[in-house]
Amino acid sequence: MTLTLDLHSLSTPQRVLLRPLRLSVAPGCVHTLMGPSGSGKSSLLAALCGTLPEGLQFDGLVHLNGQRIDRLRAHARRVGILFQDDLLFPHMTIGDNLLFAVPGGPAVQRQAQVRQALADVEMDAFANADPATLSGGQRARVALARALLAQPLALLLDEPFARLDVALRERMRALVFGLVRTRQIPALLVTHDLADIADPAHLTHLPPAP
Repeated sequence: MTLTLDLHSLSTPQRVLLRPLRLSVAPGCVHTLMGPSGSGKSSLLAALCGTLPEGLQFDGLVHLNGQRIDRLRAHARRVGILFQDDLLFPHMTIGDNLLFAVPGGPAVQRQAQVRQALADVEMDAFANADPATLSGGQRARVALARALLAQPLALLLDEPFARLDVALRERMRALVFGLVRTRQIPALLVTHDLADIADPAHLTHLPPAP
């Protein structure tokens, strides 16, 4: 399950954000993208998952597990993304937030997937909890569980640890990287923190925007 990118350019009508870039992210690997603010890191993730804002132009190829996906709609790409903000639905319980991400199927099986997802992030007792009652770290874990419940074939991480304190950041980093390895999916991480680098051999520095 390899994610490959062959980018020719990523641009606005006024300027080019990114010039040719090639990446290949193997199953279970976390590849890190670093660069100054405005260099196009988050825009590149949006292009990969199919949510590139209007006005930005992606010219390139994206393949996942050998299939070209850059021409597919976002929901068909099977690419999950985790942001700094948890984006939990405030009017739903934690269990319902997670159930929202589970693909269709028998109710019993979908509920079992939610229970397993909560167990994976050590949140077993919180299915009926209100998101407003959770700590920042707990909300981050629920957001991770929800992203993985959609059964993505690749995972994009847009500075998901940035708002956590140092100790919690270390635990969340270990949890995310461990689940990526266990599920053998490729992951692409955008960060400004050198401590977030999973492996220096899998690191790309993006140049400043022109």
